[in-house]
Amino acid sequence: MKIQKTIMTYCPKCNKHTLHTVKNVSKGPQRPMSKATRRHNRAIRGYVGSVEPKIHPKKLGKRQAVLLECKECKFIVGRTLGSRTKKKIELKVQ
Repeated sequence: MKIQKTIMTYCPKCNKHTLHTVKNVSKGPQRPMSKATRRHNRAIRGYVGSVEPKIHPKKLGKRQAVLLECKECKFIVGRTLGSRTKKKIELKVQ
């Protein structure tokens, strides 16, 4: 899925249509001290049964998310694009 690097769209803070720069949303690193990670590490320490989650069928595609940053006020708003797609977002030059 190709999208422009800058698009003209509505800014809720400026309350008008302005130019926005488009950025990919990237998932951050997983926290090593989250409660779920600590619980999983405690469970696999001894002799226990199956700890791993059951494998469910994966969805065919995800909705692609982007961050839009207003060039005037630097306000960042998130947006999901289109319906489900297998293709990742590719930013292209105008």
